[in-house]
Amino acid sequence: MEMMEKIKEIRNKKNASLVVAYQNGTIKEYYQNRILDLVSILKENETALKGSTIADKVVGKVAASVMAVAGVSKLHANTLSKIAIPVLEQAGITYSYGKVVDYIKNKDKTGMCPMENKYQDEMDIMKIYLDMVK
Repeated sequence: MEMMEKIKEIRNKKNASLVVAYQNGTIKEYYQNRILDLVSILKENETALKGSTIADKVVGKVAASVMAVAGVSKLHANTLSKIAIPVLEQAGITYSYGKVVDYIKNKDKTGMCPMENKYQDEMDIMKIYLDMVK
């Protein structure tokens, strides 16, 4: 079974928010909401995601920007926002998705996610990364 298929299956079976196959072959599951898992990983080791393969529940522009700067290689998102796609493509991240949405919704599903809203027009992904991780 290909690594991406394996981690997608783990993510779906265990309802993890994020599953990472690290470059060294280690696979880890994470269960925090929003972008907190990515931020926690990178605060512990800023090079941890370099070359990794990720299966994530929801990816918006902020998460895509963080993944791009962190050097993620492959991504599958169950839900992917349209404004995340150019970030992934410019970074050369191979990606797939279950569905594409105009934007990521807030927790109450009444409007746009505050992070997606704040950074929707930001072109500097390093600024987004630094705002999140530093």
